[in-house]
Amino acid sequence: MSHVPPDQVLRPGRRGALSGLVGVAGAALLAAGCTSTEASSEQVPASGTASPSAGGPTPGAMTLFSNPELNFNGLLALGGSDQGSGDVGEVLTAVNAINKAGPSAQVYVETFRKLGDRLMKAPEGGKPDRETARFRALRASQYYSQALFFVLGSKDPGSEEQLYKACRAAWDSFCKLCDPAPVTASVPYGRTPLPVWLFRPDASGHRRPTVILTNGSDGQNVDMWTYGVSAALARDWNALVYEGPGQGQMIFLDQVVFSARWETVVTPLVDWLTARTDVDADKIALTGLSMGGDLAPRAAAFEQRIAAVVAMPGCLDPWLGFGELRKILTPDRQETNNVWNKDVAPHLSPAEAATVKKRFEPFSAPAILAARQGRLFTDFYTPAKLIKSLDITDVVGRIKAPTLVLDYDFEQFYPGQAHEMFDKLTAPKEYVKLTAATGAQLHCSPMAPRQHCEVVFDWLQQTLQGG
Repeated sequence: MSHVPPDQVLRPGRRGALSGLVGVAGAALLAAGCTSTEASSEQVPASGTASPSAGGPTPGAMTLFSNPELNFNGLLALGGSDQGSGDVGEVLTAVNAINKAGPSAQVYVETFRKLGDRLMKAPEGGKPDRETARFRALRASQYYSQALFFVLGSKDPGSEEQLYKACRAAWDSFCKLCDPAPVTASVPYGRTPLPVWLFRPDASGHRRPTVILTNGSDGQNVDMWTYGVSAALARDWNALVYEGPGQGQMIFLDQVVFSARWETVVTPLVDWLTARTDVDADKIALTGLSMGGDLAPRAAAFEQRIAAVVAMPGCLDPWLGFGELRKILTPDRQETNNVWNKDVAPHLSPAEAATVKKRFEPFSAPAILAARQGRLFTDFYTPAKLIKSLDITDVVGRIKAPTLVLDYDFEQFYPGQAHEMFDKLTAPKEYVKLTAATGAQLHCSPMAPRQHCEVVFDWLQQTLQGG
């Protein structure tokens, strides 16, 4: 990136220059993960009345909120209903309650947290059987995840760790009630091991093809059920879910930030899998959802035991998703941080500040700790350099495994990058665009996870002949 002189970066007198960075119109420019950016009462009309545009990305019933950030998250929860990780009635009831109260981060967090709490208790009128308890826990994990995403924009940002623990506890409860329960382990990785869950169709020990499911920058394990585990088990595949650096336990509890060398994360996972007798070592696939569409291809470029890779969507450079904020970064740390702390940060609205806190927390331990105290981080340079280092433009040509690159109509976070990745690949490759014609538009097809999985697993089975 070329150097931007300080007088050309955002100055207090140029407050209007921030209008494209955050808020309703520009929030997607800051998005680096599967879910969208923060919403607050400043950003959402008090009436909460949705006004869908016939030609827009979410026409008609797909518009749950007039605010696109709340709407995208709500669609993820609603779409998960198809895989049991949500319930249409529960989600729409929550949506109506939020709209009636006046949509805001605070109301969104309170509503979905209470829904998660209710599901983790026994239902009125009887004791739930094993299957009921299992899927109540899975849905609770989804709803806690919804609350977790917006908590830094609420009145209690310090409850973020508690919300993550509730989300994780619900997930663990779900897993323990599965038959068979997934194999859990801590796979060595630096000083902090990776938590893993290996789901198997049965406990027979039969050797099966296995898919490693890689999440994005702010998704939770419940998303991996929706976008892979359920589909894998139905096709007699194993599925490995894990939390890597910058994700789940690693960031919320251990403060281990993202790594630009994702092969160092995937290689120990492959080592662990290939040592098992119930894994076909020649048929290990790797998928990456959202920003995982950058991480998984990076790992496959260096880990040659990966037999097939899927980028969902293809992403070459997550830093491009940060829009005008990229102009703050210069080659000099002090200059960059001076601009951030003197010319930008003091002039952000509370809603804008919440957006930036959320976007940067997986890349900076000081940022996540400051955010929980209601403060903005002061070191912009370090996390920005880390995000910039995730650029895989120059390494995708090293991938030898067959690669599927997904793209989406109205892709709001990494527009154009999927096709650019496809063009740079030299391995056997296929490009598929999921479209609005079948309701599969937007980043990660939030309303069509079943279609999404059908495309991915049809291609994987054909490619690895694992079916």
